[in-house]
Amino acid sequence: MDVVLEICDDLFLDYTYAKAFPKTPLPTCAYAPIDAPSCTNGTASDILHYDQLSSLGRDSLIRQTISLSVLTYIGIHFLYFICAGLSYQFIYDKRVMRHPRFLKNQLRMEIDSSLSAFGPLTLMTVPWFIADVRDFCIYWVHRIEHHPMFYKWLHKPHHKWLIPTPFASHAFHPLDGYLQSVPYHLFIFIFPLHKYLYLGLFGFVNIWSILIHDGDMRCGGTMEKIINGPSHHTLHHLYFTVNYGQYFTFSDRAFNSHREPKPELDPLNQVLELEEKERNEKKENKKSI
Repeated sequence: MDVVLEICDDLFLDYTYAKAFPKTPLPTCAYAPIDAPSCTNGTASDILHYDQLSSLGRDSLIRQTISLSVLTYIGIHFLYFICAGLSYQFIYDKRVMRHPRFLKNQLRMEIDSSLSAFGPLTLMTVPWFIADVRDFCIYWVHRIEHHPMFYKWLHKPHHKWLIPTPFASHAFHPLDGYLQSVPYHLFIFIFPLHKYLYLGLFGFVNIWSILIHDGDMRCGGTMEKIINGPSHHTLHHLYFTVNYGQYFTFSDRAFNSHREPKPELDPLNQVLELEEKERNEKKENKKSI
C-alpha cells in the first residue's frame, strides 16, 4: 500500500494536508506551483512544495493511518460496486432469483450487509497495511468459522444468502472478513513479496471473492478439479459443510470436504422446474375455461 500512498500523496494528499494541517502561517505565494513567478514576499526559489507545508509530514503515523483508512474505505466501495455490478449485470443469471430460497429484498440486504461491514473491516485491516498464508490457512480459518462455537455469531451472517448474488461477496460479519484476510497479510512477513505483486494480489482476492458468488454452475471445465470456482462456492452456500477453499480444491480433497459440482445440483434447475410447472398450470387453466 505504500505505492498507493505515494501516488495519492503526489496527486492530492500533500495539498489536502497542507490546507487542513498547515505547519505555520505562510504567504499566499507559498502555495503557488513551483514554477510560478516570484511574489512580493519571495522569489520562485523560496516557494515550497505542498509536502513541506503540513504539520503532518508523509512519515507521520497519524497521517498514514488517516490516509490509508480513507483510501481503503473508499477503494473497497469502488471495487465492490463496480465489480459486483458488472458481474451482476453481465454474468449473473437473474432467473435464479426466482428460486424459493432466494430471500425477499435479498439484493438490497446483501448490499446493506456489505456496507455495514466495510467500516469495521477497514479499521481492522489498515494496521496490516501500516506494518507493511495462503489457501491452506484460509481453508482452516473458514472451516473453523463453521464450528458451532463461532458459526452462529461470526459466519452465519454470510450464509444467510443461500442463493447469493455477486453483492453477497462482502456481505459478512466484519471480523469474519478480517480473519479470512489475515493469512494474506502474514504471508509477506514469512515470504517477502514484491510490493506491486502484493498490491495486485490484494486487489485480485477481492475481485475473486465477487466472481465466486456469481452463481455460475457450469461444470466440466478442464481446471474444475483444481480450481475452487463459482460452481464450488455455490455448493458451499447451499450445503454449508463443503468446499471451504479460496482458490484451490486441494485442502478440501485432503480433509474430506470436497463436493464435485454437477449440473443436477444447479439451483437454477429448481427455478426452471417451477417455471415449467407454472406454464403447465396456466395451460390447464385455459383448457378448463
